[in-house]
Amino acid sequence: MTAHPPHRIETGRLVIRCWDLRDAALLKEAIDSSLDHLRPRMPWAQKEPEDLNAKIERLRRWISEFDAGRDFFYAIFSRDETRVIGGTGLHTRQGPGTLEIGYWIRADSINQGFATETAEALTRAAFETDGIRRVEIRCDIDNVPSAAIPRKLGFTLETILKAEPMDKMVWAMTSRPST
Repeated sequence: MTAHPPHRIETGRLVIRCWDLRDAALLKEAIDSSLDHLRPRMPWAQKEPEDLNAKIERLRRWISEFDAGRDFFYAIFSRDETRVIGGTGLHTRQGPGTLEIGYWIRADSINQGFATETAEALTRAAFETDGIRRVEIRCDIDNVPSAAIPRKLGFTLETILKAEPMDKMVWAMTSRPST
């Protein structure tokens, strides 16, 4: 077991790693090219597009949070790390013993299994982290593609939270997945 999740995870097609300040331009390009796709589901996308300096400052905060063990933001890269496929995280907002997986995939890379591959890798990493007994994935109730991911990975639909502007499904796993 580790004190907090790893900085870098490699899968068959992806590199999932802590952001670096040098990633700012790639992050900006991935978000800017996907705004119509991201805005309906990602509240932060309402403030986009941001300039490159804003991206650098955001990355600075995320790196600081990661290094301090407070929250874990990751980039999803192509295997050669030349292209941002999306963003993800193991978020601590649900309290001790729980990590919540969040994810977004750039518009031209959806429906290729990248979110599932990412969530599977992060679920394993979460359960290899000291003190983590529960992993959650939350998504809008009408986001059928996103809900298919935790279902495919063996998560259980635990509850539906009433929320504005959209109700949220809470998917949970409370035991380590088989390898």
